[in-house]
Amino acid sequence: MTTDTHGLTVSGLRVSVVRKAIKNLHLGVYPPDGRVRVAAPLAVSDAAVRVAVIGKLRWINRQRASFALQAREGEREMVNGESHYFLGRRYRLELLDGDGASGVRLRKQTLEIRARPDANANHRAQVLQRWYREQLKELVPPLLEKWQTVLGVRISGWGIKRMKTKWGSCNADARRIWLNLELAKKSPECLEYLIVHELAHLLARKHDDRFIALMDRQLPKWRLYQKELNAAPLAKEVWRY
Repeated sequence: MTTDTHGLTVSGLRVSVVRKAIKNLHLGVYPPDGRVRVAAPLAVSDAAVRVAVIGKLRWINRQRASFALQAREGEREMVNGESHYFLGRRYRLELLDGDGASGVRLRKQTLEIRARPDANANHRAQVLQRWYREQLKELVPPLLEKWQTVLGVRISGWGIKRMKTKWGSCNADARRIWLNLELAKKSPECLEYLIVHELAHLLARKHDDRFIALMDRQLPKWRLYQKELNAAPLAKEVWRY
């Protein structure tokens, strides 16, 4: 349970500090603006947090610089001709009116969204998000089955959700993984890499030498896919759900 949340300024950098009933201190830098957050054990003092942040300042600044350079998608206006992505490919949006059920269809170079004539942009965006979720629900199970067999692990369940700071996560104790809905827009290789990455945490919880060796052995090109994923445009969604 979180018992304390407050901010510190360290070398001119604003740091959010959250104290929890955890064993180790965790420092993270999060997109899109390089927000710095420290999750610290209850007994760790602010002075100790400052020391930890100062020791990581060069790394923090590198991460913040990379976020500043990273491309971002423009705000989605849901108008004809707008660019949208699916599995790493760009499609031109085409809006169609219809009295039946709303839906999405891919053509050779276009992504069609059919909705009732009075549907607003927010409704059409929700139709597209539902379609992305449906596509991932079809794409993910075969990859999970393949890599669970390869790695010799079994999960209790998986899910898809919108995440602001992570492409995926793994709860090793519950043996459950979560995938970011935005992965529907990225290449198939990036999706597969994320699945292998999260499953690998069932065998190696930290991003340590053991984890890296496991990834190198099972997916030798994983660094290329990681780089591609991190270089892909970040979503800048304005829709409410």
